[in-house]
Amino acid sequence: MVLNLIFLGPPGAGKGTVAQAVMDKYKLVQVSTGDLLRAEIASGSELGKKLAEVMNAGQLVSDDLVSEMLLKDLTKKASNPDFNGVIFDGFPRTQSQASMLENILLGINQKLNAVIYIESSKESVVKRLSSRWTCEKCKKVYNTVSLPPKSEGICDDDGGNLIQRDDDKPETISKRYDTFIEKTSPLIDYYKSKGILYKYDGNVPPVDSIKAAEEIIRRIVKE
Repeated sequence: MVLNLIFLGPPGAGKGTVAQAVMDKYKLVQVSTGDLLRAEIASGSELGKKLAEVMNAGQLVSDDLVSEMLLKDLTKKASNPDFNGVIFDGFPRTQSQASMLENILLGINQKLNAVIYIESSKESVVKRLSSRWTCEKCKKVYNTVSLPPKSEGICDDDGGNLIQRDDDKPETISKRYDTFIEKTSPLIDYYKSKGILYKYDGNVPPVDSIKAAEEIIRRIVKE
């Protein structure tokens, strides 16, 4: 069975870790619009030139150009005899993009099987992400929960002070969480109305989050 999936969740919910485990287990490929943009521009194709022109002007790439790029990439991937499906990374972000993706998949005889929403509380996300500290000298990264330094606030390797980047500070993480909830709610409602939204409690260790996602996928495969 071909599996085309989207993982949704706030920053720090563990989407990347779970998606990687699922990709490895089911031999799926990742589709990242960011990676596709860079690859298309590097190829020097006509589409790549259009994309470069837009981005060099500091403008946002239109949904039409993203659609053209996705159609090109997904057509190529789906034509591979070993194609088992994809996991979409960072796309769609809006309801209009969700509709666009649906049409692209229909055009190549594919469908979106499931959107898996990893629910995580603000408290859990802030705790997880704000535990990250970086050596100001060698830039080695520590996690005060899972990978703490031997001496608090001091790098094991060079004795440098450990500092917290602005985007790892609790107040910044809290704002990012609120922004995600606000912008993603319509998308969650959209997929719920389509009957393909599945969700689970992501306030658990990574291994348990992976198990929960795989259990959902097993149910989908049996349907």
